[in-house]
Amino acid sequence: MIVEQTLEKLRAMKLHGMSKALEHQQEQPEVASLSFEDRFGLLVDQEWTFRENRKLDYRLRSAKLKIKEAAVEQIDYRIPRNLNRSLLLSLANSDWVAKRHNIIITGPTGSGKSFLACALAHKACRDGYTALYKRAPMLFYELSLARAEGSYGKLLQKLALLRVLVIDDWGLAALEDRERRDFLEILEDRHNAASTIITSQLPIKQWHELIGDPTLADAICDRIVHNAHKIALKGESVRKMTASLD
Repeated sequence: MIVEQTLEKLRAMKLHGMSKALEHQQEQPEVASLSFEDRFGLLVDQEWTFRENRKLDYRLRSAKLKIKEAAVEQIDYRIPRNLNRSLLLSLANSDWVAKRHNIIITGPTGSGKSFLACALAHKACRDGYTALYKRAPMLFYELSLARAEGSYGKLLQKLALLRVLVIDDWGLAALEDRERRDFLEILEDRHNAASTIITSQLPIKQWHELIGDPTLADAICDRIVHNAHKIALKGESVRKMTASLD
C-alpha cells in the first residue's frame, strides 16, 4: 500500500521516469539486496534518462527535418560522390555547432545533400542543440508573409535563437532584392552566434552571380562562407546508385 501511495505521488509530481523505475524494482526481488543509496540512485538515473529522452524528442519534432530517419551513422560511403569520410566523422561530434561554424553542401540533384544536412542536424539535436529545417523557397515565402502580417521581427528573432538552421535547396532561382536582404538579415543575426547549414546545386563560385547585387553578395558570402566546412558532392544520383548496390 505504501508503495502504491508513493507511485501516485511520483506521478502527481510528474516524476514518470522515477515511478516506472520503482515499479520495475518491485518486480525484481534481487533489488532488495541493494543499499538505499544504490536503489535511490537507480531511480534518479531513470528519471534523468526519461527527461533527457523527452527533451530530445521535442527537439527532433521541432526541427521538422525533411528526412527524419537521416542519421550520421547511416551515411553511405560506398557510393563514389567525393565524400570526405574524415571530415564527416569530425563533424559528427557536433563540435562545429559549439564553435558556431557553418556547413555548405553543394552538388547535383540526387547526390544526397538533403540527407547529409538532415543527418548533421539530427546529430546536433541528439547532442543537445536546437535545430530547424527550411527549404529556401518556403523560408523566403514565410518571411514575406510575416512582413505583411507585422511579425517579421519576431520570425527573425526565432531564427536567430536556433543553434542550427538548415536552409535546403538554396539558389534554385536568382534572388530578388527582398530575398537578398532577408537572407543577409538572417545571416547577420547568426554570424558568430549560431550555425547554418546551406545546401545548393550551385558551386560557391557561382553564388555572387546568383545573388546579383555585388555589395550584398560580398556581405552574404563573408558571413556564411569564410568559417564554413565545405562538402562538394559529385557523381550520379544516390538513389540510382543505391538501387544498383542492393
